[in-house]
Amino acid sequence: MTNYLEFEKPLAEIEGKAEELRALARANAEMDVEKEAAALDAKASTMLRDLYKDLTPWRKCQVARHPDRPHCKDYIEALFTEYTPLAGDRNFADDHAVMGGLARFNDTPVVVMGHEKGHDTKTRIERNFGMARPEGYRKAIRLMDLASRFRLPVITLVDTPGAFPGKGAEERGQSEAIARSTEMCLKIRAPLISVIIGEGGSGGAVAFATANRVAMLEHSIYSVISPEGCASILWKDAEKMREAAEALRLTAQDLKGLGVIDHIIVEPLGGAQRDREGTITSVGGAIASLLKELGPMSADQLVADRRKKFLQMGSKGLAA
Repeated sequence: MTNYLEFEKPLAEIEGKAEELRALARANAEMDVEKEAAALDAKASTMLRDLYKDLTPWRKCQVARHPDRPHCKDYIEALFTEYTPLAGDRNFADDHAVMGGLARFNDTPVVVMGHEKGHDTKTRIERNFGMARPEGYRKAIRLMDLASRFRLPVITLVDTPGAFPGKGAEERGQSEAIARSTEMCLKIRAPLISVIIGEGGSGGAVAFATANRVAMLEHSIYSVISPEGCASILWKDAEKMREAAEALRLTAQDLKGLGVIDHIIVEPLGGAQRDREGTITSVGGAIASLLKELGPMSADQLVADRRKKFLQMGSKGLAA
């Protein structure tokens, strides 16, 4: 069953009518409705193309948060072999919002990790909706340190509204854990590739995405704060999230122009949720291409490249 977003309601009506006609035909073999259903399919296809031709930033936020988009677990299961999960931060606990471990990508040994939101009520609660606690970031630090010592490429899959802001997380050093994870990203002596597959929220995303190369799915978002949070602070009204989304410049297209990211991965028409397998294949192709690009670099060159990338960020705007 397709989950439709708010702006897709007209499309839902047309596709629903086409399905109703076909259901009637299945119940009554003498009915021939294929011509009418095909006409509705053509109308729906045109409408889908028009809806996604020029999405506003707020609509991109809605698409990025769609519950049917492939999540970290889906990408790991489809793109990586011999995945061996590593758990815990060797200090406090295992954070289920962050998953990661050793694996092979196209037969190359790698470390892969990312935020996992879950796919139903039970797993979303277990995964804390992809909002990591300090132990999640300390697990990430442990995995990146392991990768650096053995010169294993690191691939991170970012999909989080932000780090968990709860009292317990703050008591256990949330800010310090995020800062140290970001620091480790800058220090590791191995290729580091990050892909924003849904939401890239605040420092919780930066702690995984301070990479040599950062790619984003076409309809994903990456920002210092959510539009709702920004609207609450600036206008004291979360309902102004549409204006906030425009101002934050959080789309892949804006961020590519600003030099914050390096590569945009095209999504299927209608978003990643309409063709999960096709999206996962596209992400795999992008990762392979970026790994090939970084392959000839030495450990020192990788560290220097990463530092230079982030030190130069925003220089175009300052020069202008």
